[in-house]
Amino acid sequence: MTMLTRLITVIFLAGLTAACFQGEELQRGHIIDEAALEQVQPGMSAEQVLETMGTPSTVSTVGNQSWYYVSQTTSQQFAFQKPEVIDQRVTAIYFTPNLRVERVADYGLEDGKIFDFISRTTPTGGEEQSFLGNLFRGVVGFNPLR
Repeated sequence: MTMLTRLITVIFLAGLTAACFQGEELQRGHIIDEAALEQVQPGMSAEQVLETMGTPSTVSTVGNQSWYYVSQTTSQQFAFQKPEVIDQRVTAIYFTPNLRVERVADYGLEDGKIFDFISRTTPTGGEEQSFLGNLFRGVVGFNPLR
């Protein structure tokens, strides 16, 4: 092989190898605008929340009306590798029976447990805990945001 052929081969192989190393992060779902979230206050109407936050990812069908905005960040080191979930957030807006904001919660995972970053608490049992658990179960299994 001539020197030129070796150089072309090395450049070609380096290009193929570099194509495999993406090292990218992807954001999926509803990207929360922190300024908009701060505008959501107890007593606001559902229409005002819709104008401020946009359409929710999902809504509750049991108990009080609740809206959920789901987002997920994944990281992928190599083009052929399955993306790894590095962050998942669920922003929940709870309404009173007359559809006024009761409270807002921003759930994420901390030490493997669901955690509300606004009130700095971990939710206890019941329908809400079960629903949130199902949303976060996508971190290790089924991913509803794909």
